[in-house]
This record gives sequence, structure tokens and C-alpha cells, in this order.
Amino acid sequence: MNIQRDYVPGCIGRVAELHATFYSRAVGFGAPFEAKVASGLADFCLRYDGQRDGLWLAIENGQIHGSVAIDGSHYGEGDGLESGAHLRWFITSDESRGRGVGSALLGAALDFCSARDYRNVYLWTFDELHAARHLYEKFGFTLAQSQRGSQWGKEVNEQLFTRGGS
Repeated sequence: MNIQRDYVPGCIGRVAELHATFYSRAVGFGAPFEAKVASGLADFCLRYDGQRDGLWLAIENGQIHGSVAIDGSHYGEGDGLESGAHLRWFITSDESRGRGVGSALLGAALDFCSARDYRNVYLWTFDELHAARHLYEKFGFTLAQSQRGSQWGKEVNEQLFTRGGS
């Protein structure tokens, strides 16, 4: 599996597909979730600045099997838990799970944060994703906040994880 940085043609659709397929099966998310992923990632790619932001794709035989992004567009703004770089769109395909792809993607993203001196990194997830939480904690993230919410189109226990800083 090769970890490649930056946009490749088709990645917006493929990353949205990976999210939609996994989360539909895992927790019953539907069209609102897929649309949120696709539109958010498309917006990110249009304003992408390689000095500030990063997008990493796990690719094997020309097929995208995973992704993660660092959105640095609001880094340092405000003083709350979400004042850091935003880790987003972390996913791996069914075929790649258990092969170290998630660790490689997170490692690349967090190495980028270290190189950019992004001391505070945060992400939003929810409490039913045990394997992902294990990886987040392995990479130094801690649970900072938990609340009921429906930002993904269905009510779940949303969780904010942070690494570094506040």
C-alpha cells in the first residue's frame, strides 16, 4: 500500500463512497452523511493550500483504500478545544483494515502537523468506533468532550478528541 499526499482525480468521490458504505452498514447513516462528506471534502480540495493543509490517500493497484486530511485553515483561531488543526476524513476500506493502513495514514498526517508546528490537533467522531478510537489514543489523542448530537444526520454520542495544547 502506497501513501500518497495531495489530491488525485476521483478521490473526492471515492473517499465519500468509503465513508458512506462503512457508516451506512455500521450505524445506519444515509444520504445526509454522504452529502456532508462529499461537499465538505470538495470544499476542502478547492481551498487546499499545501503549506497549510494535507490530504493523504492509501493507494494500491490504482485504487484508493483510505484517506485522512489535516485542515489547517483555522489553526490558532480562538482559544477553545477546536483552535487547532482539524483531522478529517479518516477512513480505510474493508480490504485494508488490519494491515497497518490506518496507522500509516495517521502517522503521515501527524508528522505533517509536527513539521508545521501544529501543536493542537482535534477531530470529531462518535463513541461506536472502537478501532478508530484505539488508533487515536495510540497516537496521543484524548477524549475532551462528549455530547449527544446529530451533525452526521442521525443522533449519536459525538466525541471531540484532542492532541496537544489545551
